[in-house]
Amino acid sequence: MIERPSPNFNDRLLPVSMVVLHYTGMPSAAAALDRLADPAAEVSAHYVVAEDGVVVRMVDEARRAWHAGKSFWRGVTDVNSASVGIEIVNPGHEFGYRPFPEPQMAAVEALVAAIAARYRVAPGNVVGHSDIAPARKDDPGELFDWPRLARAGLADVVPAAATDPGWTDAGFLAALGRYGYDASDGPAATVAFQRHFRPRDIGGVIDGECRGVLLELLR
Repeated sequence: MIERPSPNFNDRLLPVSMVVLHYTGMPSAAAALDRLADPAAEVSAHYVVAEDGVVVRMVDEARRAWHAGKSFWRGVTDVNSASVGIEIVNPGHEFGYRPFPEPQMAAVEALVAAIAARYRVAPGNVVGHSDIAPARKDDPGELFDWPRLARAGLADVVPAAATDPGWTDAGFLAALGRYGYDASDGPAATVAFQRHFRPRDIGGVIDGECRGVLLELLR
């Protein structure tokens, strides 16, 4: 682990109960690290994971890093106070989104496992930036290997088969709210759900598969 301290943090107001995963969304790892350490940028993360698996620690876990912005998850509105934030180096959708290589995913898995063990973070509280801010963010995106984390017991498992409960669209959005999303922007919340739990089709259409998967997750 490499140390690259960022000055962008303050005191936590809540105990840690979440892990939030991001991609850096910048042309290079160096550019991302420079921005996360720049006082003028007013953004940071606890960790950055490079494509070769090197982990950079920028903010002590005891402190409140500034990675989540305006966000919401399961009733928590100060997600920065309640979470450990991990930035994963990837150019993102703006600069050439690509799959996350094996060394990077192995490092992310190990890091999330250690954090989850320290704070007893439930699998359903290991989430992406798009899950907590669906109207603003789309990272870590549809190429992130959520099933890998789920197999390790670090994220909610997508059910292999699900029965369509036949909810209306309004019923689906209400169920998204029960699961944890801010569903006030229905289309954005639907796409965020699909990025995480049905990434092969993120068109935003509420269909029987989405309804069935969400029902099983709620169960």
